[in-house]
Parts: sequence; structure tokens; C-alpha cells
Amino acid sequence: MKNILTLILYAILISGCSFFPDHGEGGMAEYQYSSLSPVMPSEPLEPKHGLRFEWKLAAHHLDILVLEGAERCFPAMVILAKRMQDRIVRELQGGLNLDAANDLIIQRTTLERLEKQLDAIQGSSVCISLEVVDYQSTADLAVKIYGLLNTDNQFAFNSYAVNPKYMNRLAEAATLLHDLTQYNLHITGHADIIGSIKFNQELSLARANQVKRYLQIFGITPSRLSVTAVGSSDPLLEGSYPHIRLTNRRVSIELIKTDTHDKIVKKGKQ
Repeated sequence: MKNILTLILYAILISGCSFFPDHGEGGMAEYQYSSLSPVMPSEPLEPKHGLRFEWKLAAHHLDILVLEGAERCFPAMVILAKRMQDRIVRELQGGLNLDAANDLIIQRTTLERLEKQLDAIQGSSVCISLEVVDYQSTADLAVKIYGLLNTDNQFAFNSYAVNPKYMNRLAEAATLLHDLTQYNLHITGHADIIGSIKFNQELSLARANQVKRYLQIFGITPSRLSVTAVGSSDPLLEGSYPHIRLTNRRVSIELIKTDTHDKIVKKGKQ
């Protein structure tokens, strides 16, 4: 009898406590729910059902934006919006209705902003399908990528938050880099002349790491990315005028060919 009870207990432990998410999906608290259970006709309506309806509206809104090109033009925002959708589902499944309500407000605001940004660039050449671009050679494509990675107006004063326009350039460059696996990226952070040496060194490193983070989000593997920082010691332009300091708040990114370690440098800039 004792052996039978032991076997039953062992079977319960094996069947009831051995379910885990797939590798890379996080712990049990981060398990991804793709949908919510439907409301049955006999089930009394409660506040949580209204939240479920709001979640479905947000999910449909996000799906429409993706179909209109939001994932190509603003991939980082779409990724964050999808993660928020999953988070709200977990909150509703766990009975955290107040948390879900607050996150739904944030999600609606995010989707409205994403829709406005998408409307603003539709019909322009800011975000086009990359497949229609015909480059004459790999070198031409590398120069194009270099220009995207090293565009101006990247950061605000005393901030390492990436300017949304520059984030779009990073996303486009990352998409082009997917097929150019022979190139790695070396990211150097910079700061303007305002601030102490120590502060500017830390700020420039934070900027470089933030750009590295977004490039990883956009699909560039960490092994292809390296980071350094020089503070305000290597300005692109000399001077203290506001427009000069804006230009010097930047990262400079070099394309390094892995077989020859040649740097692809845009003509006229270093």
C-alpha cells in the first residue's frame, strides 16, 4: 500500500508540476497568452468583461496598423505594443483588473500615437518597402547603411533616449544588414561640450549602449555589435553653438568587414 501511494504521489508531481514555457519564453509569470476565453451567454457581466472587450479592440487596432505597414516603419513601437497586449492578457487571467485597466489606457495612447506617426509618413519616401530598392553593388549598399546609421539629430540634451526619427533609420539599416553578414558594427558614443568629463563619458556610453539595444531589437545579433565611448573628446564639429552641440550629441557607427576588417566610411565624413 505504501508503494502504491508513493507511485501516485510521484505521478501527481510529474504530471502537475512539469509544465514550463519553451526556452527563451521567460518564467511562468511571463507565459504568453494569445487570447482570452469567450464570455458565455449564461455568465453574468462584470467589469472584467468590459476590459476583455477593450483588449480585443486594442488587438484589432494593432493588427490593422501592422497590415498598414507599422511593423516595417516603426518596428520598436510595434514590438512594445505586442508585449503590452500579452501583459494585459496575463493581468486579466490573474484577476488584476485595475492593473489591466491602467495598461489599457497606456496601450490606447500608444496605438493612437503609432497611427498618427504612420499617417504622417504614408505617401512619403521616409518608409518604403526595402525590396524595391536595387543597389548596384554590396559597396553601394554599405554606403547607404552607413548614411542611415550616422544621420544627424540623434539625441536630446543630457539624454540617451533615441530620437524617434533616428530610431526609424536604425530599423531600416538593420533590415538592410540582415543579408550582409560579412559586416559587424562598432558603435562609439559621443557627447557635447557641456558637462564634466566623467558625466559626458558616462552619457556617451549610455547612448552607445542604447543604440546597441535597439539594433538587437531590430534583429542584429549581439556578436556583431561592439561598443565604446569617448565623451566630448572627439566632436564632429568644433564650437558651442546650439546647432553644433546638437550635431555632436551622437553615436558614430562604423561598418567593419569581418574578413579584412576594412572600415566602410562615408565619403567626406569620418
